[in-house]
Amino acid sequence: MQAIELTAPKTFRWTEIPEPADPGPGEVLVQTHRCGICGTDISGYLGKMPFFEYPRIPGHELGVEVLKVGEGVTDLGIGDRCSVEPYINCGHCYACRKGAGNCCENIKVLGVMIDGGLRPRLLLPARKLHRSTTLSFEQLALVETLAIGHHAVQRGGVRAGEHCLVIGAGPIGLATLEFIRLQGGRPLVMDLSAERIAFCREAMGIETAMMPGADVEQQLRDLNDGQLPEVVIDATGHNGSMSASFSYVAPIGRVVFVGLSTDEVTFRHPTFHKPEGTLLCSRNSLPDDFRQIISFIEQGEIDTDRWITHRLPFDAVADRFEEVIGRDTCALKAMIEVS
Repeated sequence: MQAIELTAPKTFRWTEIPEPADPGPGEVLVQTHRCGICGTDISGYLGKMPFFEYPRIPGHELGVEVLKVGEGVTDLGIGDRCSVEPYINCGHCYACRKGAGNCCENIKVLGVMIDGGLRPRLLLPARKLHRSTTLSFEQLALVETLAIGHHAVQRGGVRAGEHCLVIGAGPIGLATLEFIRLQGGRPLVMDLSAERIAFCREAMGIETAMMPGADVEQQLRDLNDGQLPEVVIDATGHNGSMSASFSYVAPIGRVVFVGLSTDEVTFRHPTFHKPEGTLLCSRNSLPDDFRQIISFIEQGEIDTDRWITHRLPFDAVADRFEEVIGRDTCALKAMIEVS
């Protein structure tokens, strides 16, 4: 069967790979129906993803159908529609034993460290599939992006009534805003793009959306009853933005880094010591994030219609990838129609 492989930065090729074997114990054979494009895929394409290894079949935001189940798999059946938790953890290291499989010392992420879902069929551990009887394949492929935002909000411990600033209104930032709202927090968002700020106001209903000016701290106070936000979540992955975020948090507040930068992040210690701030990082997500989000979508708590803004046929990925990722628009999610 044919798959799409990223052989080097900015270089896609079609490659012929063998059909998967029959599933072994604890495994399932799945058909990929939908695959979302995310910041990790774009960074891998541009050569800016530190964990990406070439050549690689990308794709980790997946909506799949179960074709066969291996021995011992009792909670999945042929024809089940599932979202895929793409973080293949070992289950034995210290992090896994502590319930933090997202930080597994031996983690292999689909489409990054091992081949992903831009192929018609693949084998997966059954424990990494999350079933829904009602969601579409596109909705199921969207769950992983939302899970990143959900996990970041949980890491920040956002409580009802707290002001929470999200820096960066890309897909992960917008996913984070969804769960601030569901937690009863009071969301603010900051972005350099006027189009994204307008989108946040008009489509997301976030009234307190701003572009940074000369005095960001005063802007935040003006929007926030004179105080700084209790929680600041940086979803930019830009070291300059992450460094500045230490100045934006209220006393005994929390800063959460969900974006990833390979450059140095710096701050003056008194700036963050004075408010007795707490710094947290949010990496990947956990199985419960997937289960919770599927439940939210099934119950109508999250409107997925506005999220999927671009669709791309499987056979057009190599030719149109730059066109899709280069659009200076408020596109939230491009979805590849694999089958």
